[in-house]
Amino acid sequence: MDRFTISLPEELAAEFDRLIAERGYDNRSEAVRDILRAHLDRMREARELDGHCVANLSYVYNHHERELADRLLALSHAHHDLALSTLHAHLDHDHCIESVLLKGPVQQVRRFANSVVAERGVRHGQLNLVMVDVAQEHTHADGSRHTHLKPQR
Repeated sequence: MDRFTISLPEELAAEFDRLIAERGYDNRSEAVRDILRAHLDRMREARELDGHCVANLSYVYNHHERELADRLLALSHAHHDLALSTLHAHLDHDHCIESVLLKGPVQQVRRFANSVVAERGVRHGQLNLVMVDVAQEHTHADGSRHTHLKPQR
């Protein structure tokens, strides 16, 4: 295991220690490792152009926006091969939040997510993507077949 020393301004160190306590880490090293892993994963996923993923696309939108709900539904139907499930909740009289679980080729998932977030009236869109390896398809005793997705790393 490599060791390194880091110097932090007092305020940043205090804020970091509060984060450590809130999340229940035993020490700073564990927290730094998790933060570093998460950051490196996001960087790698942002660069990744090939491969498969599972993802969650969450976005907030104003359901009074002219024909927006119909446009979003049409987008989902046009990409039914990517969308596994959608959760819809009302935030207030005007706004809804939706989370769409997706799986498929990274480029297609990103393209779909970008098209949803780009719709007029959609706000706060965010894609959380997890790279997966596609395992070989296998058959069960009842004859059903399916493929497993194994998260990378």
